[in-house]
Amino acid sequence: AQFSHLYHFSKVFYLCVHAISGNTDGAVARESTERNCSLTPPYLPSTAVNTSLQLEELRVQMRAMNISAYIIPATDAHLSEYIAPRDARLAFMTGFTGSAGTAVVTLNKAALWTDSRYWVQAERQMDCNWELEKDVSISSVAEWLISEVPKGDEIGFDPFLFSLSESHVSSPPVSLRTWQEKVEHIRTQMGDNPYKPTGLLLSALDETAWLFNMRGNDIPHYTSPNKNRFLKVYLNASCEGALCVQLKGYDTILDHLKNYVTRPGVKVWIGTEYTNYALYEVITPQDKLLTSSYSPVLTTKAVKDETEQQILRDAHVRDAIVVIQFLMWLEKTVPEGNATELTAAEYVDKCRRWKDSRGPSFATISASGPNAALAHYSPTKETNRRLTVDEMYLVDSGGQYLDGTTDITRTVHWGKPTEMQKEAFTRVLMGNIEISRTIFPSGTRGVNMEMLGRRALWEVGLNYGHGTGHGVGNYFGVHDFSVQNVKILKNRLILLIEPGYYKENDFGIRIEDVAVVVPVQTKYGNNYLTFDTVSLVPYDRKLIDMSLLSSEQLHWLNKYYETIRSLVGAELDNQGLHEEKDWMLRNTEPFAEIGSSASVSSSSLTLIALAVAMLHNIV
Repeated sequence: AQFSHLYHFSKVFYLCVHAISGNTDGAVARESTERNCSLTPPYLPSTAVNTSLQLEELRVQMRAMNISAYIIPATDAHLSEYIAPRDARLAFMTGFTGSAGTAVVTLNKAALWTDSRYWVQAERQMDCNWELEKDVSISSVAEWLISEVPKGDEIGFDPFLFSLSESHVSSPPVSLRTWQEKVEHIRTQMGDNPYKPTGLLLSALDETAWLFNMRGNDIPHYTSPNKNRFLKVYLNASCEGALCVQLKGYDTILDHLKNYVTRPGVKVWIGTEYTNYALYEVITPQDKLLTSSYSPVLTTKAVKDETEQQILRDAHVRDAIVVIQFLMWLEKTVPEGNATELTAAEYVDKCRRWKDSRGPSFATISASGPNAALAHYSPTKETNRRLTVDEMYLVDSGGQYLDGTTDITRTVHWGKPTEMQKEAFTRVLMGNIEISRTIFPSGTRGVNMEMLGRRALWEVGLNYGHGTGHGVGNYFGVHDFSVQNVKILKNRLILLIEPGYYKENDFGIRIEDVAVVVPVQTKYGNNYLTFDTVSLVPYDRKLIDMSLLSSEQLHWLNKYYETIRSLVGAELDNQGLHEEKDWMLRNTEPFAEIGSSASVSSSSLTLIALAVAMLHNIV
């Protein structure tokens, strides 16, 4: 099969997501929530979207252009995670609204690939026109295409929507720093690069936003706008000097890039993870191209200076009070039968607005019972459930403050949890603690933290299907980077630690905390690091099985609670919030610590050996 670059083809489907129709009267009545395509006729829940018309229209276009298959990703031309409604091609075509996925449509089949976070959601939202593929690797998509598309037929895709790594190209706030200082710092990195690039192409939206200290609200969760009429003055756009930004039309990028690479002696540096294929292929010949996985802007903005760290910590102290007030409200409202997933999500967002949040940092995940088994579920009128004391509840929320972006997840139960629920929660907590308290040499790869977060779950045959963490910005994107993709963990890196467990159609657990990578003194070695947890909200005590925690884990937990009492307690006093302080003190009472063990178990020795092997790339 051959691939075609269909620049204009996707414009036919440059449309918003169809609204899902169904029950809109509060919490939904019980129904089978997932499709069953094996029945005659097939069973579809009220949340499923009829996609027959979209597929018919797409296939008409495909036949007209002699295309046998068309690939539809979930991103936009900037390869963003959060996209404008007009770019929601995947959702429009499939009905599936998860943030990760790839669809392929042939003349007689349609298939969606997404990861385990979204399998249940996909079964709820897609009709039987679509197959759900659960192997999300690029090779899986390729193998499916090879099996379905005759040799020599054309496969279409929009090159503006695929990074070089996805295209398998084998060729080579409130910031206290001004944008001029940042530009000069990036130019210094360009000058230090031995390949001497003359230009740097930035494609990801957050690269430009960070570099020029600008934010916009045309994309959800990217905060408040800078007014366009001020841009020319702010960016020195009326001059021609080295620190004057020339504003060009959005649609002229290809022409300007083509003209630039015709000049003698130029070399353009790109980050392949966030540069789309359409821009890449005009940088010719190859000796005018310099590639790295990430641009120097992305790697620089991931590491916060001392001031950025401190203001982020300040934001998390205030945000902790928001979450405490929200949890107190739930404790009162849920037993009365007056809370649903939607009203809870609305309440926590409202609490943050009271604390000067400029808006949520992402759509709040408010999930009870079986809905919480969908890792990235967000309530709608069709799926909304009433919160009860008999089920677990998971809330993952965050705010955009002028001094920082927050993201925190807590899982709670207002009644009597089952033994399995307690054990699963405790083992998720153990994974969070093990990562948070680990000491590691500078230069350790982010992927090596995965095993620590999962070990306690693995011991009893449990696991989770998402990554264990990601980066977070200051008044910025909540997903700065994936921890698994961080080649080197370094001082001042800020990231989230978020292990979980999800039992399908029953419950979901996640514990998510923001942490800063900081230096640590060791007995013998230098240049070692650890994590300092920035999120400051206690965990649900009734879900913790103390018998499973080691003495080291108990000690860490008590020290963490001491920090909450000190930092959040002072701010509660400052705001005169006495009830909130009483609640915080009750929920941060120290746990009884057992005597530390002098012996090391064989499983611990195995873990250490595996970790050392991974650090040296033996495994």
